[in-house]
Amino acid sequence: MAASTRTASTRTASTRTLVRPAVLRTRKGKLIYWSVLALALALFTVAFLVPLYWAATGAMKSSTELAQNPPTYVPSEWHPENYSRAWREMDLTRYFLNTVLLAGGAWLIQLAVQVPAAYALSKLRPRFGNAVLGLMLVTLMMPATALLVPVYLTVTDVPLFDRNLINSPSAVWLPAAANAFNIYILKNFFDRVPDELLDAARIDGAGPFGTMWRIVLPLSRPILAVVSILSVVTAWKDFLWPLLVLPDPAKQPLSVFLQRVAQDTPLNSLVAGLVMASLPLIALFLVFQRQIVAGLGAGSLKG
Repeated sequence: MAASTRTASTRTASTRTLVRPAVLRTRKGKLIYWSVLALALALFTVAFLVPLYWAATGAMKSSTELAQNPPTYVPSEWHPENYSRAWREMDLTRYFLNTVLLAGGAWLIQLAVQVPAAYALSKLRPRFGNAVLGLMLVTLMMPATALLVPVYLTVTDVPLFDRNLINSPSAVWLPAAANAFNIYILKNFFDRVPDELLDAARIDGAGPFGTMWRIVLPLSRPILAVVSILSVVTAWKDFLWPLLVLPDPAKQPLSVFLQRVAQDTPLNSLVAGLVMASLPLIALFLVFQRQIVAGLGAGSLKG
């Protein structure tokens, strides 16, 4: 009896919330709960959708209407041709391809480096592995701007290879591989993969690489999707680092190009370019939102 009482009290304590369940079950409690929930959802929806609406409709205004004060919330005259004109006049095809090249290469090299590194730290347990992981995590405590100078000096004169990577996509790809946050979340996921699965693979004759490729990676699709999304989004929207290492205008991504031509471009065309530059990221999130949520919530594996 005492054990069952303790169990019941423990269960009650573990499910205790800010508002008691008995209060939420009353008519007044339900009204307050659903009112607060609806208000919160409405505020978050407005906060996310209003900037998108403002940019999308602003690109379809004339430059005069877009610059006037107070602003118009709905265009008095719609000019959807601003998008096609901006694409054509600013030659956005070239800079979209540049951005895809940089983001795609950064994504591939990050997976090629970070997945084996996280797997080795998690399952192979090398000597001084915890020290290596700790040194990686220290970089997360440093401001990104503090690392700009040493990383820039490194890509201008790569140690051992004596090469200058300025104006090369490698200047963006290689530093992207050194992402301690991605390695950390990958390692945490790999730590939850049962060692029994790896032992069974070793008994079947699989080596470390074969075990990672055939056993661990198929189980890691949710977290790989999260890392992939983070890698692509970070590389796509990055501005300062491509500005430093890609001074050649013909090789710059959209983020750098749009800033460079902002002074000499009509405001509506510039806004249209910004909207089109953000559409791939929005589409990427909408397509892979389930994988993102599943990866962020992946905390255990069912045996």
